[in-house]
Amino acid sequence: MTEIIARRQFAPLYIWLDLAFLAVFCALLLWQKKYMTVLVGFIMGIVYMLVDYGIFHLLLHTRSISEGHSLFWVLLWMSMSYGFTNFTWIWLWLERDTHLREWSVLILGWWFCCPFITRTFAGNQAPIVIQRTTGAYHGYMAVILFVGYLGVILYNLSQTDRNHQIPILRLLAIGILVQFGWEAGLLLGGIRSAGFASAGEKFLTLAVNSLLETNLGMPYVYGIYIWYSSRFTEKICPRKEKISLRERIMESNGNIR
Repeated sequence: MTEIIARRQFAPLYIWLDLAFLAVFCALLLWQKKYMTVLVGFIMGIVYMLVDYGIFHLLLHTRSISEGHSLFWVLLWMSMSYGFTNFTWIWLWLERDTHLREWSVLILGWWFCCPFITRTFAGNQAPIVIQRTTGAYHGYMAVILFVGYLGVILYNLSQTDRNHQIPILRLLAIGILVQFGWEAGLLLGGIRSAGFASAGEKFLTLAVNSLLETNLGMPYVYGIYIWYSSRFTEKICPRKEKISLRERIMESNGNIR
C-alpha cells in the first residue's frame, strides 16, 4: 500500500495567527460558561502532544522538520491547537450546544481562512516544513477504531429499546466531519498539499485521515462524556441527581430526537 505522508508547509506567521485565534476561541467559550468544554480541550491538547512527540517522534521516529526550526515547539503548538479545537468542537457536538452552528462556522471558517491570510501577509518568511509518515502506526490506530466501534455495536445489540442505544451513525458523522474539516482546510489552503506530486496523494491523505485519525477516539470520548454528564454539569458542578449511564444515554438521545 502507498505510504501515507502527512506533510504541512507554512510560514511562521501562521502559528502566531492561530495562537491569537485560540485565545479568542477560548475566551468566547469561557464567556459562554463552557468550563468543562475548555478543560477537555486543554487535556486533549496535552494528550495530542504526548502522542505526537512522545510516540510518533521519540518512539517511532516518524516526524521530521525543516532545518532551523524546533520540532518540540512546533509540535507543542500543533498539538494544543488541533487537540484543543477538535475536542472542544466534539464536546459541543455531544452536548448539542444551542450555538453549535455558530461554533462550527467559527472553527471551519478559521481553518479555511488562516492559510490565505498567512499567504498574503507573511512576506518572504522562510516556510516551516513538517511531516510524518504513517506506516508505522496506522495499523494500531485501525485496531483502536475497530475495537471502539465493536464495543458500541455489541452494546446496541444487547439493547432492545432504541432509546437506550448509542447513536452510532452520529458518532461516525462527528468523528469524520471534525477531521475532514481540518484536513480540507489545510488542503485548500495549500498547507497540506505542498510537496505532493499528484491529486491522488492529496486525496488519499484527506480520505484516510478523515476516516481514521479523530474518528478512532469517538466511542471512547462518548463514553467519557456520558459518564461525566451523568454526574456533573458543564460548569463542573455536581448534578442535583446522579443518574445511571444507561439513563444518561436515554436522556442524551432524547435531546436529539
